[in-house]
Amino acid sequence: MPLRLKGLWLNPAFMRLWVGRTVSRLGTEISFLALPLTAVIFLDATSVQMGILAALGSAPALFLGMGVGVWIDRKDKRSVMVVSSYIRALLMITVPLAAALHVLCIEYLYAVALGVGLMSSFFQVANRSILPSLVPRDRLVEANSRLAIGSSAAQVAGPGVAGVLVQLLTAPIALIVDAATFVVSGLAIRSIRTAEPEAEGRPAGRTLVREAREGLVAIGRSGVLLAIAVGVGGLAVFNAMFEAVWLLYVNRTLGLEPFTLGFMFSVGGAGFVLGAVFAARLIRWLGIGRAMIVGVLMVGASDLATPLAGGPVIAVFTTLASAAFAFGVGVTLYSVAQESIRQASTPLRLQGRMNGVMNALEVGLAPVGALIGGVLGQTLGLRPTLFLAAGGELLMVVWLLFTPIRSLVELSDRED
Repeated sequence: MPLRLKGLWLNPAFMRLWVGRTVSRLGTEISFLALPLTAVIFLDATSVQMGILAALGSAPALFLGMGVGVWIDRKDKRSVMVVSSYIRALLMITVPLAAALHVLCIEYLYAVALGVGLMSSFFQVANRSILPSLVPRDRLVEANSRLAIGSSAAQVAGPGVAGVLVQLLTAPIALIVDAATFVVSGLAIRSIRTAEPEAEGRPAGRTLVREAREGLVAIGRSGVLLAIAVGVGGLAVFNAMFEAVWLLYVNRTLGLEPFTLGFMFSVGGAGFVLGAVFAARLIRWLGIGRAMIVGVLMVGASDLATPLAGGPVIAVFTTLASAAFAFGVGVTLYSVAQESIRQASTPLRLQGRMNGVMNALEVGLAPVGALIGGVLGQTLGLRPTLFLAAGGELLMVVWLLFTPIRSLVELSDRED
């Protein structure tokens, strides 16, 4: 086994993809904080304006996901990732320029958020679609787990880096560093030399809608892909419901202070990293289908701990910190397993369309879940909403137990 891992790390194409994806994720984490802070600090944005800004970043994934997937199946995926990285860099660099010229306004930030969201959709779908062309099918779990290590590290470091940059340089200037990360990402991916299978281009007489339908039909006819699609969409909605009211509940009801919350996020980050490090081993031990189900179970059970927590502050903190750690391990295990299954279960020519649909479900449905969570939190109360959201996540476990996912042991066991 160590030799196989060493061989994967020494695969030049994979390592360049790893660097490009990791640095891109770092840039995404920086912009996730720096762009809204620009709106708050420089433009004194209202809560409604902040909601619109956040929603615009996810809108392209929801409304254009299938179209993005069709486009990527027609094009060289490496080139799509490179161009989308450079465009995100250009968009980010215009914000401090507009601020320096005193012409920055909330409407301009709306346009930047929408453009970055669109380019991020292209990057994410192409990123997940290119991997089966770079590594053998039997290395997909290992490859995805190592990509998750980089993403987890960026997720842990990103907010801290963004906070320091905003504090020292101001939010708009921090976006210059953000733009640099996207340039580095594009350069790393541009250096990949492994040839992809030739894209099919636009078939004569085939419309975008017809090609998108082909991707939907492929998912609908596959018991494995359909099971994953329902699970991905369900978890996106219920987890967004949970996150919409979680901070209010733990701060106002449980009385945890910001410093304590920050420490909890650090513990959760350690769970993400540890989950990524051991994902491949856990998948080999449990079998890939059971590992995916166990990951979802850990997500739902860890979120259920929040409305059940009570007692002294130290007991509440211990419960929620443990839950944050378990959540990080569980969501990483689930992600590595389901991404590997769906990549191995889809023909190369349909990778973009399949991942476009999954990205629409995963990213695009999150704002819908957040809206539902906000409404329920105001009408039913914060604690009942947390119970409903965690229960919905656990319902996805029940769903997966009655699908072909449960019987998958290795990727070779998947349906063709």
